[in-house]
Amino acid sequence: MYYTQEQIDRVNQADLVSFLQSQGEQLTRVGNEYRWKRHDSLTVRGNKWYRHSQSKGGGPIDFVMEFFGKSFIEAVELLTGEKGAAPPPDRPCLASLSDFRLPPPNSDNRTDRNYLTAARRIDEDVTGFFFARSDIYEDAAHHNAVFVGRDEDGIPCYAHSKGTAGNFRLDVKGSDKAFNFCYRGEDDRLFVFEDPVDLLSFLCLFKKAWQKQSYLSLGGVGEKALLRFLSDRPNIKTVYLCLDSDQVGNDACSRFAELVPEGYTVHRLVPLFKDWNEVLQHRAEITDGKYIREAVYGLKEPPQEETVEIIRMSEVDTQTVEWLWEPYIPFGKVTIVQGNPGEGKTTFVLRFAAIPSDLPDRRGWAGRYRQAPLDRSRSRP
Repeated sequence: MYYTQEQIDRVNQADLVSFLQSQGEQLTRVGNEYRWKRHDSLTVRGNKWYRHSQSKGGGPIDFVMEFFGKSFIEAVELLTGEKGAAPPPDRPCLASLSDFRLPPPNSDNRTDRNYLTAARRIDEDVTGFFFARSDIYEDAAHHNAVFVGRDEDGIPCYAHSKGTAGNFRLDVKGSDKAFNFCYRGEDDRLFVFEDPVDLLSFLCLFKKAWQKQSYLSLGGVGEKALLRFLSDRPNIKTVYLCLDSDQVGNDACSRFAELVPEGYTVHRLVPLFKDWNEVLQHRAEITDGKYIREAVYGLKEPPQEETVEIIRMSEVDTQTVEWLWEPYIPFGKVTIVQGNPGEGKTTFVLRFAAIPSDLPDRRGWAGRYRQAPLDRSRSRP
């Protein structure tokens, strides 16, 4: 079954208090939150939940999958009360070669789901999201996992088949690599990967609000998909290169930094192990949550105009300071008088200004009234 992105976004705004009450669950109000009687360490508020005993939380779809044992699609159906539609017919992509056709899908995705969640350790809520959009599916002939790339109109233009056993992988004939497997968010950041599995693994590791950003698989280390994505998405300002931690990945990052047009900021995120799926496979062992070996910032930055002259501190000429009231008020400098309301700041400043106002040489006054300028007995020369 198929749910549109609009339906999924709407579901993730569902009020969990109303949902639980509709399911006959008992809730106790605690301040602005509600505690679920069946799980007393869990609180809900609006469309968010948090399980304090495990320090984890999320949105409505995550909640239903976690506590009601539903798959992604079943969770969406339960929250919306709507049956998913049949996947939209695959139209040929105008930008791709004329002989491109998606492999016929299997009746279910059971083999692929098991491969991604069991063998690759990818969280079911992440895989379920892309299965629901038909961006991942199982082909009927060989039960390969098919990763679909679409153009800006949602038309399939690319597909990559990956075997669930062995090392088989192949782009479907006629695929246009300019439109690779990706997710398009509304934020101005793009994360780039060599492989769809690495992309999915990264989402599991850095799941918080991931749907706001954009993510792109290159299907290797070619630049075609990256340059096309940037051309189609003018909202992108920052590119994070998340390629493998090996010589090929490092060389590609250096090359991309040169190829990306001017005006973008380019950073490099190096995975703790060779690739992001290997990091995910060892996630339980990484107790500090530091999945990045190194973050290399500023591989490329947009040119900036200097609006002020900047000099080194060592170039500043030292000068003797002349004081009106040493060491509080220097001559020719800005002095700030700070205090709470009603403490007499205005009275102080006016009186202080009046004391030397009739002196021919104010510096002469400073010498005589350095210690107590507000002493009434000595306030006039």
